Amino acid sequence: MFSNSHTPHEPWFQQEEPDQPGRQLPKASHAENAAEDALRRLRAVIRARHYSLRTEHAYVDWVRRYLAFHSSGVPAQLGVKHVTGFLSHLANDRLVSPSTQNQARAAILFFYEHVLGNGLPWLDEVVQAKSTRRLPVVLTP
Repeated sequence: MFSNSHTPHEPWFQQEEPDQPGRQLPKASHAENAAEDALRRLRAVIRARHYSLRTEHAYVDWVRRYLAFHSSGVPAQLGVKHVTGFLSHLANDRLVSPSTQNQARAAILFFYEHVLGNGLPWLDEVVQAKSTRRLPVVLTP
């Protein structure tokens, strides 16, 4: 009735696609390999320090976004000006909240200090995201 092309001991989701002549997967560049290796090391450091799983996901996601924003560079070659550019981009172009920008900053600083071994100086040149001023709601009869 249904075609089963997998063996009884091999689940359907582990099957490899049949070889197609002329079809080649693109090779990853040096920067992509370095970025994936850096993210792998970031996960290992976070797990060794027993951080929560949600923190791991958030930090890996922010570092992945940072590396994608500067896709032309190897993580070890990116410096303070790159971090400043990314965090300012979040505030100016993406209009993120201050807490979101602070989370991204914490993730990137953790990445540089604990994974790459390059402690970055405090980033004073970063454009801070502006918080919205909340006015109290007054109910009148």
